[in-house]
Amino acid sequence: MHLPRLDPDPTTPFPPPESARRQPDGLLAWGGDLSPTRLMRAYRSGIFPWYSQGDPILWWSPDPRTVFDTADLHLSRRFRRSLRHSDWTIHADRDFAGVVEACASTPRRGQDGTWILPEMARAYVELHRLGHAHSVEVYAGERLVGGIYGVDAGPVFCGESMFSRQSGASRLALAALCRLLAERGVRWLDAQMHTPHLAALGARQIRRSEYLSCLADREPSSSSADWPEHCRNRVAADFG
Repeated sequence: MHLPRLDPDPTTPFPPPESARRQPDGLLAWGGDLSPTRLMRAYRSGIFPWYSQGDPILWWSPDPRTVFDTADLHLSRRFRRSLRHSDWTIHADRDFAGVVEACASTPRRGQDGTWILPEMARAYVELHRLGHAHSVEVYAGERLVGGIYGVDAGPVFCGESMFSRQSGASRLALAALCRLLAERGVRWLDAQMHTPHLAALGARQIRRSEYLSCLADREPSSSSADWPEHCRNRVAADFG
């Protein structure tokens, strides 16, 4: 089957997500660029970029889609007990670029290299500057020890990557992001593709049609400008 190549004009619509390939699951198109206009058009259409060094930009819309229910993410009793004695603090948008860099550079078991290439990192930092992308960070004192970042697509938040430099820090960042999103009326944190690790953290799979319906039917619940205020003065013990 011929894989569509995107038009150079970033305002040109993407192919319908329903036309994505079954093998590999969700591959929709290639080419184009990572301009803010194209990226936000993609996320608001249920599409995201994912590719490796040396490949063209590849665009995906898998079926099923993996999501976290923001109001139902539960931390284990053991982990919550450990947080009661933790001195970690939680912030939002304090160091977005630092979170992206850490996600790109932190070694991961079974993974050689990273898909967060320099041009990808620059693109998301620009989305953050424009108010479309956000991060949640975990600090031990002034040291960044965990975090997660992604894109605000209105009805859903599209998580891109997370990292941990101390055991449990990324799990706390995920929990803090879900609580923040739930407070803002956002139902799902989009994890995009299924992995056993995400399933162990509580992610579930939904039909792509359900995901697309949510994007089409709901409006953003509040301004992106209020993100840091939602996490001000929060500490890990709040989640214990």
